Amino acid sequence: MSTPASFDQDDRLRWVERISHLLDSQFRVPGTTWRFGLDPIMGLIPVVGGLPSLAVSGVLILTMLRHGASGNLVVRMVVNVLLDTIIGAIPVIGNVFDFAYKANDRNVRLLRRHYAEGKYQGSGKGLAAGVVLILLMLTGAVLWGAWVAGAALYHYLQHAF
Repeated sequence: MSTPASFDQDDRLRWVERISHLLDSQFRVPGTTWRFGLDPIMGLIPVVGGLPSLAVSGVLILTMLRHGASGNLVVRMVVNVLLDTIIGAIPVIGNVFDFAYKANDRNVRLLRRHYAEGKYQGSGKGLAAGVVLILLMLTGAVLWGAWVAGAALYHYLQHAF
């Protein structure tokens, strides 16, 4: 069995880092060191704004899993993304949280540390299936919540006028 390439030598892991940077810290507020990415901008779109970010974060985690992340590390990464998604869905508070909490950048740092410690594992296909299932269930819950909120709004508007 050959030793995996280092994090910086693996094109797929560099891709993960670039996408994470785009989502979490691509832009800088002029005159400050404060950075943000597309994730909090998409989060400003009511109800569905967090879904593209959740999907991309899931792909990033699966990519990291396929390239040496341990099961324990992936669980920590999923918790980061779920925390970002759940709190990010709260109006106003979630928008502020999205600008401050950078789940994807955190996950890349976790993976870099994992690589630096020389902890490489197999493909983790079983865990990957579990992660995908959890992300699909969360997406379903968000879509159901959006549907319920839309139905309640429709009902309210019907009776208000």
